[in-house]
Amino acid sequence: MDSLELLPVGRRVAYWRGRRKLSQQLLADRLGKSKSWVDKVERGVRSLDKLSTLQEIATVLRIDTAVLLGRDAEQIETRGRVEGVDRIRASLSRYDIPLGRPAGRRPVLSVDRMLREVGHAWTTFQYARYQQVIDLAPDLLSNAQGTHAHAPVMGRVPLVEAYRIIAALLVKLGDAELAWLATDRAMLAATGDRELVAAAAVQLGQVLRASGRARAAKSAMLAAAYRIAPTVIEYGTPTALSLCGTLLIQAALAAAQHGNEPAATELIDEAASMAERIGDGHDYHRTGFGPTAVDLARTAVAAESGDTRAAIAWHNKATKRPGWRWLPPEHRAAHLLDAARAYLHADDPTNAARVLIEAEHTAPAEIRHRPAAREALAELARDPRAPTTVTQLAVTLGVG
Repeated sequence: MDSLELLPVGRRVAYWRGRRKLSQQLLADRLGKSKSWVDKVERGVRSLDKLSTLQEIATVLRIDTAVLLGRDAEQIETRGRVEGVDRIRASLSRYDIPLGRPAGRRPVLSVDRMLREVGHAWTTFQYARYQQVIDLAPDLLSNAQGTHAHAPVMGRVPLVEAYRIIAALLVKLGDAELAWLATDRAMLAATGDRELVAAAAVQLGQVLRASGRARAAKSAMLAAAYRIAPTVIEYGTPTALSLCGTLLIQAALAAAQHGNEPAATELIDEAASMAERIGDGHDYHRTGFGPTAVDLARTAVAAESGDTRAAIAWHNKATKRPGWRWLPPEHRAAHLLDAARAYLHADDPTNAARVLIEAEHTAPAEIRHRPAAREALAELARDPRAPTTVTQLAVTLGVG
């Protein structure tokens, strides 16, 4: 078994699939994926960097997830956890208002004040100050719930936004199940307001994909997108087009994750037509939607599909756009992580290191706290061709 642990994760999948006497098609059927997806995984063309997907595969193969993860990845997952998530879990577990529990001395904030509070939290998140958002989250949620109870109509906007922020943060930190709870609350609170539902659905797409539920994600995203879509695109408001386009991107990413590259390309093209009408430099409902965001999504779709050459080409195009520097640090760093993985799969450790270090400079928390980023850093640091800057960063963060 020691020699098996040295194999790439895709080879481990192939090994255990053979042990269980499963064909690629049968494994694909049980996972709800395509045979092409399984083949690319086993050949190392498509990466397996989502813990939820590894857990699904392990369940089908009747082995422990740690067997697929390997010892290093297990250490990365443990070391990369951020302190304070338990406080968010506790705040999501409280039902003071529906149970009529006294709120103590906590004053009820006005809707305007609460909107400013969630605006500050969103900005903090977009600058990738994740530990600060963790510290803000419990009070942010309690205050938003109090405001909503006092002003049910106007107060639901900051309540939905508070849940969205928390869900987006938890996806980053690798806690998809807790993120799903926050997203579910956001969707319920938004019900009845088409625009708010569309905004909350952005996080729903992220959560479903992070949980390995690509097929459900695609279905939900298309339903949400076409519900907010204008009848005639030329008459669509910037807000509606931004939300619809962002949801189409989420659907495209889900399609690529499911192994349906043609559908992913078609959906991205549809989003691109909306982005051209919006232009870059806007951030309606914290989507950052525009032509540059679409090109970043094309990079992610190509990387997910195993087309590293296209992923790198789209990355180079996107980062040369003027709109690239207008995106928040969190958005840029997340994309650079996608690009680093594409370079890794192209067996180009030099450029993988370059963009990974750039991501760390852009938003240090993106590398320090995201499990997927730490796994990519560990993989790169083990490559003898990797520059010393990557090795030093890995040692500093305790990765590897």
